[in-house]
Amino acid sequence: MELNENQLNGSIPVSIGNLSNLEILLLPKNQFSGSIPQELGNLKKLANLVVDQNQFSGSLPKLLCQNGSLQVISISENMLTGPIPRSLRDCSSLVRAHFNGNNFHGNLSEMFGIYPFLDFIDLSNNEFYGELSSNWGKCKNLKTLIVGKNNITGGIPPEIGNLTQLHVLDLSSNYLSGEIPRVVGKLAPMLNLYLHDNQLTGGIPQELGMLTELLYLDLSTNSLNGSIPEHWEDLKHLYHMNISNNVFTQKIPIQIGKLTQLSELDLSRNFFTGEIPFEFQSLQSLGTLDLSHNNLSGLIPKALAELPGSLHINISFNNLEGPIPSGRAFMNLTIEEVQGNKGLCGNVTGLPACESSPLIKKHVQNKGKKIAILCSLLGSCILLCAFFGGLRLHEQWRKSSRIEDMDMKKGDLFSICTYDGKALYKEIVKATEEFSDIFCIGKGGYGSVYRAQLPSGDVVAVKKLHNMPEMASRRSFLNEIRALIEIKHRNIVKLFGFCSNSQHSFLVYEYLERGSLAKILSIEEEAMELDWQKRLKIIKGVAHALSYMHHDCSLAIVHRDISSNNILLDPEHEAHVSDFGTSKFLKEDSSNWSSLAGTYGYVAPEFAYTMKVTEKCDVYSFGVLTMEVIKGTHPGHLIASLMSSKPEKIELKDLLDQRLPYPNQEIESILASVLKVARACLHVDPQSRPTMLFISRLLSTGAPSMEYHC
Repeated sequence: MELNENQLNGSIPVSIGNLSNLEILLLPKNQFSGSIPQELGNLKKLANLVVDQNQFSGSLPKLLCQNGSLQVISISENMLTGPIPRSLRDCSSLVRAHFNGNNFHGNLSEMFGIYPFLDFIDLSNNEFYGELSSNWGKCKNLKTLIVGKNNITGGIPPEIGNLTQLHVLDLSSNYLSGEIPRVVGKLAPMLNLYLHDNQLTGGIPQELGMLTELLYLDLSTNSLNGSIPEHWEDLKHLYHMNISNNVFTQKIPIQIGKLTQLSELDLSRNFFTGEIPFEFQSLQSLGTLDLSHNNLSGLIPKALAELPGSLHINISFNNLEGPIPSGRAFMNLTIEEVQGNKGLCGNVTGLPACESSPLIKKHVQNKGKKIAILCSLLGSCILLCAFFGGLRLHEQWRKSSRIEDMDMKKGDLFSICTYDGKALYKEIVKATEEFSDIFCIGKGGYGSVYRAQLPSGDVVAVKKLHNMPEMASRRSFLNEIRALIEIKHRNIVKLFGFCSNSQHSFLVYEYLERGSLAKILSIEEEAMELDWQKRLKIIKGVAHALSYMHHDCSLAIVHRDISSNNILLDPEHEAHVSDFGTSKFLKEDSSNWSSLAGTYGYVAPEFAYTMKVTEKCDVYSFGVLTMEVIKGTHPGHLIASLMSSKPEKIELKDLLDQRLPYPNQEIESILASVLKVARACLHVDPQSRPTMLFISRLLSTGAPSMEYHC
């Protein structure tokens, strides 16, 4: 029965179930409505059911394919709801299946089975949730798998690598996390690979360069990092490449210039550095080139001007300089496509005219000097390394001796500051009136903090430990001293001294008059003073401090209690990490197990099943803190939504502090990039979170753009 592409309306009569010999029912592109009759399940010989592009609603017949004869089901672009019936899960005869464009829901991993003859399946534009089952890897004849625009979570199963006939893989617009499996490189016939709009992390596998038939590659809008693999020159047929809106760094590899069939290349909204490759001149088929919102520098290669005149090029918001080359590719440039670069000039309305060429000469001369400079410095560097290596060993011996001395002299008064220890002790007790609540400016798990003005006029912050059991109290005290002796950083609170006797134990810090970030965010007037530029500065400062602690100390230090209460601000709104009472040194030869520490809402989820301390605990807390700084409040319910089995779609505006004016386009882009990094920090799997070194470098790389746009 073939009635496709008419103007038929109404519903399918239930009497259709009496057509016991019906094998093919084709009703697409009409105006049928109502539900698909359950009686279709009585048609034991039905092989082809095609009713797409109508207005059907309700659920599917429960007994479809009960006799294993159904080969083609196409029900796309309707308003069907409910889960997929069990009879279709067990329908091993299926060859082609179109479920896309409906409102189906349910756990995807439970609704579809193993289909030995399946060639094509499209489940996109529905409301499926759950994870991708490894069973898809057993559908050995599958050539097209489309699951885009659902609510799928979890990782991409490595069993996908068994689909050696796969031509199209579309998992876009879901909530997939983890890394792209290397086995995807085994899918030699692959033509189209769409993984965009997910939460994927890690780098691009080098193995993707083995997909020599690939035409379309879209990995945009994830949290992928690192660099583009260099050896992709075998992707001779690649037509469309989009890796925009990720966190890629380093230089753009020159090998991209060998992908001569490229028509669209989008590398925008990343953190690429270096110059635009001269080799791009070979991309003579290029129709769109988007390099905007990166950190590219230097001159625009003149050879780019000879690319096709139909080329749409966008190089805005970088650090490019010099003249816009004259040529057909740049004839129709607008200011919107070049704005946000400090040093560009040329014949584009809105840009300054170029005066002369000293800038170009300087650029070339500087490149020529680099080798000479490196050679002259090499000998000096070797001598300096030897000197500082010896100095480092001596300093380590001094620190070790100092800590041992503290442990031997229990009960005495100790001081590491420039003040006389005993005099300082008396002055602090007097200045705080025996630690009266009047002078208390904050309380934490191990102690209270007091403001003390000394006779000299200096104001210091004094952290006095609570009266706790001897061992716990002293352990916290010594932890904080050990940590702060070890570290010296502009974004970490300065320790002036420490005192301990039978009556009191306290630490003496620099006083930061603005107080804690938590306090500032809780007071509307102060929060509104904290504009987007200042908030980005705070995030960057905390990242630098944690990177230093994790990667630059002789033993890595994990803070374990990063929260807005423990971030203090100075008059210039520079962030200072404080409160090291729960910090822990990580030793390579130690298991690093510990008791639970930290502030509720900031503690990494792995502490629910393990007490092992790693730097990734701080990374998670940093992600929470970053979202809090941008949103203005703790993002608790949003974190839960991101990690649920059926997460909600969250827009940027919902993550911004509503007390501030909505950011302009440039700042909005920066905030979106920073929130992408924060999201990567919140990954359930600690190993999938980026390191603080990576984050710190990323924010440093982006610093010029931040300063310029803000």
